[in-house]
Amino acid sequence: MSNISNVARDTVKEAKDGAREANRATADAGGDIQADLAALRDDVAKLASQLADIVTTRGNAAWSKAKANVGDALSDAQDKGKDAVDAVREVGDNVVDAIDESLKSRPYTTLALAVGLGFLFGATWRR
Repeated sequence: MSNISNVARDTVKEAKDGAREANRATADAGGDIQADLAALRDDVAKLASQLADIVTTRGNAAWSKAKANVGDALSDAQDKGKDAVDAVREVGDNVVDAIDESLKSRPYTTLALAVGLGFLFGATWRR
């Protein structure tokens, strides 16, 4: 009986450690994404201000130049968006890899943990 208790305690500890690692990875990626989005917002705001100044002072020639700058800004925005998506995918892949490794090394423990977590989520969802 003591052995089962020890196995259960070890399983819970491993699950908590895995959850903490996944949480840290998600938080790190989320912080990077938030910083990229904030920088993108600043860039777009600066570009809008520059466009307003250009249009009012220089006319059609400046407008052509501004359109090119908008194209560059959109290209940069796409690149930053792709980087953010890649970061989220990487975090997801890391979580999937951790689950796969857990399933390979301790399939019954992982199954018991999944059932327990499902029960906890189900019990809290009903309230």
